[in-house]
Amino acid sequence: MAKKTINDLGDIAGKRVLVRVDFNVPINPKAPTTRDEAVITDDSRIKAAIPTIEALLAKNARVILVSHLGRPDGKVVEGLRLDCVAKRLRELIPQTVVKIDECIGPKAAEAVLQMKPGTVLLLENVRFRSEEELKTDANTKPIKTRFAWQLADSADIYVNDAFGTAHRDHVSTCGIPTLFKGAGRPCVAGLLMEKELKFLGEALEDPAKPFVVVLGGAKVKDKIPLIKNLIGKADKILIGGAMVFTFWKAMDVNIGKSLCEDEMVSEVLDLMKEAKACGTEIVCAIDAIASMPMIKDTKGKFVAPKEVMHCYIDDGIPDGFVGYDVGPATVDLFAEDIVDNPGTALWNGPMGVFEVPIFSDGTSGIGEAMSESCATTIVGGGDSAAAVTQMNYAHFMTFVSTGGGAALEFLEGQPLPGVVVLDEKY
Repeated sequence: MAKKTINDLGDIAGKRVLVRVDFNVPINPKAPTTRDEAVITDDSRIKAAIPTIEALLAKNARVILVSHLGRPDGKVVEGLRLDCVAKRLRELIPQTVVKIDECIGPKAAEAVLQMKPGTVLLLENVRFRSEEELKTDANTKPIKTRFAWQLADSADIYVNDAFGTAHRDHVSTCGIPTLFKGAGRPCVAGLLMEKELKFLGEALEDPAKPFVVVLGGAKVKDKIPLIKNLIGKADKILIGGAMVFTFWKAMDVNIGKSLCEDEMVSEVLDLMKEAKACGTEIVCAIDAIASMPMIKDTKGKFVAPKEVMHCYIDDGIPDGFVGYDVGPATVDLFAEDIVDNPGTALWNGPMGVFEVPIFSDGTSGIGEAMSESCATTIVGGGDSAAAVTQMNYAHFMTFVSTGGGAALEFLEGQPLPGVVVLDEKY
């Protein structure tokens, strides 16, 4: 069922609109100790929320933003305050942006009271409060409800524009709209949420044909529900990333010391049989770039090997070696199905350890093919979205999802709690 959006709201001039946004942006260093130390390394998620914020400001609403940053585990972590986000917001929108150091309480209530129409208030990291992540059950419901009402009391309208957290049953994604609905207050989707549901939803329900899906990433287990949901819908599923080595093993190909989920081999064989019976062709990578096992430095980053080996599926990967990327023959093979595709191309998961330059060619090659395709090209969030952004291919895509886990669960066909709770458009 389609969800109502901010475009379905009437006159909201002067109204207090609480917008759940996803400003969980990557920062450097990853564990800053002070509020001034964090530097945003990718502001894509902030930019993605701007259209919704500007649309509400254009209607002279009072816009109250709620987000999390990192994993503070219910404690105040100075390095995870939203000061860096507020600074970037002030650069992106001309309206007054005020940021406070609380998300609830007297100071927050006073800040909302002082707001003028057409201004923005950014509340502090909502995950500084342990109540935010509590599940609703017999033991936690009273606590969750109190915290939810403290946030809910600050607004007249609730908007969820944070697709990246829509799979979480948290106060800011589910608790507040549940209370709003009970009180007859509007709960609608933002413009970004609308786009996410449109592009990912159409890819599953009515994709332009042929429908080609490229899957990568580390583990088959993480992608099994997705593959099952795509069988019978996709014309081809192209398998790369480290997960392909479990497929190779199922095909009796030597994989050396490459990542493999032995317990998933039989399930992979069943998937391949099921796909064939349903008219979906599963195509595996046909070559790989391998090296001796990489080590990590003191900062936890992989140290690039001095030598690599190009291995074909016919020969496999030698004992002691690890496959870290798909090879050029695979990129060429996959590109044939992507570039001239007049239908839909969906990509989820990198082709290799693209953070290490010597193992980035597979991911870069798929990004280039997607950017040159005449198909509707959709990148399903997470590491693949980070990769196309890093490699400057993102602006060539039809749509790049901002959701990692949320996009994956949605593509698996799972209902997202933060979407289900929104008002339906009849």
